[in-house]
Amino acid sequence: MSSAAKPQVWFLTGSQHLYGAETLDQVASQSQQIQRMLTDSGAIGVEIVWQPVLTDSTAIRDLLQAANTDPACVGVIAWMHTFSPAKMWITGLDVLRKPLLHLHTQLNEALPWASIDMDFMNLNQAAHGDREFGYIQTRIGVARKTVAGHASDPVLAHRVDDWARAATGLAHLRSLRLARFGDNMRDVAVTEGDKVEAELKFGVSVNTYGVNDLVAVVDAVADDEVDLLVADYADAYRLAPELARGGARHESLRYAARIEAGLRRFLADGGFGAFTTNFQDLGGLRQLPGLAVQRLMADGYGFGGEGDWKTSALLAAVKAMGGDTRTGGTSFMEDYTYHFGPGTPKILGAHMLEVCPSIAADRPSCEIHPLGIGDREDPVRLVFDAAPGPAVVVGLADVGDRFRLVANEIDVVPPDEPLPNLPVARAVWQPAPSLQTSAECWLTAGGPHHTVLTNAVGSAVLRDFARMADTELVLIDHDTTTDAFADRLRWNQAYHHLAHGLR
Repeated sequence: MSSAAKPQVWFLTGSQHLYGAETLDQVASQSQQIQRMLTDSGAIGVEIVWQPVLTDSTAIRDLLQAANTDPACVGVIAWMHTFSPAKMWITGLDVLRKPLLHLHTQLNEALPWASIDMDFMNLNQAAHGDREFGYIQTRIGVARKTVAGHASDPVLAHRVDDWARAATGLAHLRSLRLARFGDNMRDVAVTEGDKVEAELKFGVSVNTYGVNDLVAVVDAVADDEVDLLVADYADAYRLAPELARGGARHESLRYAARIEAGLRRFLADGGFGAFTTNFQDLGGLRQLPGLAVQRLMADGYGFGGEGDWKTSALLAAVKAMGGDTRTGGTSFMEDYTYHFGPGTPKILGAHMLEVCPSIAADRPSCEIHPLGIGDREDPVRLVFDAAPGPAVVVGLADVGDRFRLVANEIDVVPPDEPLPNLPVARAVWQPAPSLQTSAECWLTAGGPHHTVLTNAVGSAVLRDFARMADTELVLIDHDTTTDAFADRLRWNQAYHHLAHGLR
């Protein structure tokens, strides 16, 4: 991602006219140095845009309203360099609709003990000004993340990056258009949900299209477009011999390419960033889309199988949070079956076809195999094992009066043995703190069976995202116990009922 294409975070600095023009010039200069420290850390995946020093309520309100309406701005960082009387921030904070990070820092890392005087004290008093700013945020109920420390500290930069990634995901979700091809799978509960509330809470617009609307676009794809995609497949993947040019199943590969080209065109023309399919409603499609879905996810699209629009929207948001991460990926996932032993218990996750190659350990294999459901021709798909390492699985459920995010920290591991007869992409993982505790907590929370698996962002980013979106998050990690987790759910239930009643 080029710098011009990066999301922006605006860097705001508070002061006041009491100090005079010369001091305010110093404030501006030092504020720009802090902005450069954060940028030069190389750890923050957004463009940090410095804004002129703010010294009165009108300028503050105007700037925060401008942040609201600028689509490039995903959030604001605020720092009180000197003492900025907080009453001047009230109306601005009241209109702010973008995520806020309160940065509590100062330019100097060490005090100049031998030379410090009152001029230095008056200029460098963020310890004073940020307490005033923190009070007014608490007084008027502003949701924010507070990060304290010196701007050169890599830990601080990493925490700012977590917040910026979450803000990027929320911004993507707020403008997301999602196409459902057909309805959700019949008689399934967890893939249902309140689409009106989802648009009110997250901003995502979810609408349904007949699958044959897609089929018409697929059937109209030109042969030369198919040729280009087939050549790309041969370069990118280990192509099964029967799918190669001249092979017995080459026409199936060409039809998979036709689906991809048509699906891309439909999504691009409609401005959609996410979609769902349903194997019970395939209309005139000859194959269940497999390869096409996998490649579209790799390009950042959200996806949910069986009409699961909530997981599709969540996947699109987490993809945006991952940004230009080069060492990880994010995929649609489903817990399929367990290994209770011997050895460490673990979970085998997969789906029928639709696992994103961004999480692959090695170059995927492009294969064709029968599929016992859907009543269509054998579909083409990518087959691979997920790359080992720490990751998170997270699901979004509609629990009636609110949405709930359920997340579990995991370690993806290689399969204990080869899986020569499992012709789908898959991931094997050890959930924290154990399979037994993880499964009990997930079930108690009503977590969905469809999830998003990501090793591109961690649970800290998801926590920031939940706070920004005012959405419940329950995290299962190495410190989780089933009794404490059940208590947490009861406390959350009471809190959300009270908070809902006060609105």
